[in-house]
Amino acid sequence: MKLLPRRLWRRLSRSLGARRTTPLPPSSARIPWWASLFTDAGRPIVAVLVMIMCAPGEHHLGVLAGWDTRLAWGMASVLAAYAGIAAVVASRRPKGAPGKTSAVVGAWLALGAAMAAQPVSHLFVTGHWSAEPHAPAWLVVVVSCVPPLVLGHLLHLAATPVAVPSSSVDTEQDTPVVERTDEEMTTPAPAVPPTEAPAPQLPPAAPVRPPIAYRDPRCAAIRPLYDGGTRPGTAAMRDALEAAGYGRVGDSTIRGVIRAEVEEHEPVLSTYPPALPASHTA
Repeated sequence: MKLLPRRLWRRLSRSLGARRTTPLPPSSARIPWWASLFTDAGRPIVAVLVMIMCAPGEHHLGVLAGWDTRLAWGMASVLAAYAGIAAVVASRRPKGAPGKTSAVVGAWLALGAAMAAQPVSHLFVTGHWSAEPHAPAWLVVVVSCVPPLVLGHLLHLAATPVAVPSSSVDTEQDTPVVERTDEEMTTPAPAVPPTEAPAPQLPPAAPVRPPIAYRDPRCAAIRPLYDGGTRPGTAAMRDALEAAGYGRVGDSTIRGVIRAEVEEHEPVLSTYPPALPASHTA
């Protein structure tokens, strides 16, 4: 076998040495684009498919309960909307706020109703249960009660306000009135010798923190969002990454990799409460 020329051998050696010494990018940067697409776009697609698959069973129960064929499709819409609204309210309301427990219970009830509708409908369709000559009374009663119960709970969630910290400023009506006697009004107040005003004390200077060497360089674009005292959302972090020139980054990568590394160096950031809406911060 003919040996390689000396010049070609040196070039190949330098190329192999450079590959050994160059650090590999973080694991999050090596995620292919199609994997992020499955994570970001797969969840809404699966949600739509689940609602389409569950709708015939809920429609079938509505028909057995006494609604006509067209109106019975409202049963599928009611259960899907109820599950979505209760889940969103349960996740957005802070812990201990009014309506938080009710929203969590409603989300579980909506999930249980949607799950129960499928096997019950399939038992009638496959012949294990029979609706001849008429549907069972318990099925008619239970299914007929679902829409008014859903409406009542949704109105309850809409009417329950979110807890807002009350101000402790005394008004003129709350301020007590103190009457002074004639003796207090005629007796002059004792003279107070003038005292030297204390020198103003400057607040202690904030300690200068050394810069943090992040494993993922994209963390440096996210860190300034925490200076406002609140934990930034996924949309704000995505905009900051795009403004820094990193392009489109998936939500799972932002939450599970970039934000996790930022809060790993500063654990106190993970305890920040979510920011209240503008109407509740006044």
